[in-house]
Amino acid sequence: MTRVTCQDRLVRRVFPEPAAVASLDELYGAPRPRVAGRPWVGVCMVSSLDGSVVVDGRSKDLGSEHDTAVLARLRLAADVIIVGASTVRQEGYAPPRKRGQRLGVVTGSGRVDMSTDLFTSGAGFLVMAEDGPSVDPAIDVVRAGREQIDLPLALRRLDEVANEPTFVQAEGGPHLNGALLDADCVDELNLTVSPLLSGGGGPRLTSGAEPALRRFTLAHLIVDDESFAFTRWVRR
Repeated sequence: MTRVTCQDRLVRRVFPEPAAVASLDELYGAPRPRVAGRPWVGVCMVSSLDGSVVVDGRSKDLGSEHDTAVLARLRLAADVIIVGASTVRQEGYAPPRKRGQRLGVVTGSGRVDMSTDLFTSGAGFLVMAEDGPSVDPAIDVVRAGREQIDLPLALRRLDEVANEPTFVQAEGGPHLNGALLDADCVDELNLTVSPLLSGGGGPRLTSGAEPALRRFTLAHLIVDDESFAFTRWVRR
């Protein structure tokens, strides 16, 4: 099996057939194409073996050092990050480390704390419906749709706040993932499967989406010495 270096520890690529040593740059860093006039959208999440994406409201306890490294490499590849407002609150989002990268907080209500470093740094912006509530004029807002956010249109309008983004990383939560699924705007899924049973009533990867079948192809599967499995799925 191919050995893959990840923060000076070893993970094993199980799929596809190994041919040479690979790196996180090779696994996650390839350029993504734009799709139908909008950026490519990749969803990045971690899940327990029994399907929960949070423990006590947060995903942190499901992750690992390697999971953090994969997330960091995907953020480096992304032009823009989008996250649901509740996830920003629960996970305590800070400004991205990549210089100039912007992070959009998707909100229907506009109830977002804009006094945090995410916004005072200039990195944060809001994604809202056109008839959504007014916000501080100093905060950038991408508006699309009436009564509810039109996500495909919002993605096409991201060039209002970022320089022609090609790759957008969505980091949850489940309701944002579900809305992206409804809008047929999930092109890639980077899913870490944690070797833990979590119990409880935590949400699954998507919440609130209409029943749908979207076919994906496995791009790679890697595992580490702690039995975490890192999968990358690409839309057919």
